[in-house]
Amino acid sequence: MHRGRLKGKACRNIKLNQGSFGLQALEPVWLTSRQIEAIRKTISRYTKRSGKLIIKVYPDKSVTARAEESRMGSGKGGVKYWVVSIQPGTILFEVKDVPKDIALEALRIASYKLPIRSKILIKD
Repeated sequence: MHRGRLKGKACRNIKLNQGSFGLQALEPVWLTSRQIEAIRKTISRYTKRSGKLIIKVYPDKSVTARAEESRMGSGKGGVKYWVVSIQPGTILFEVKDVPKDIALEALRIASYKLPIRSKILIKD
């Protein structure tokens, strides 16, 4: 898979659809499947699995790497991990059916797991 470029702003997935609260990315990044799982665990543990957590991104881009100290040639390396390409403005997670104070605190704690700046959104 081609690496692509991290440029431009998101034009899709920029509004809260299903949840009342959301976590929005403010910078471009490749978000790995491990980071997504760490955030999912953090939010579900803090909310004590009440309400519903909606994950709006899916890691569908494969990142390959060759073995350390291997010689040149002999093809492309194997898949090392999976990422999703995030553009500024993309909604990453949504939470619904959770009290406001618990949801905001869970998203605040989860934002520390991200390698970028993020913003918490509240549906009016």
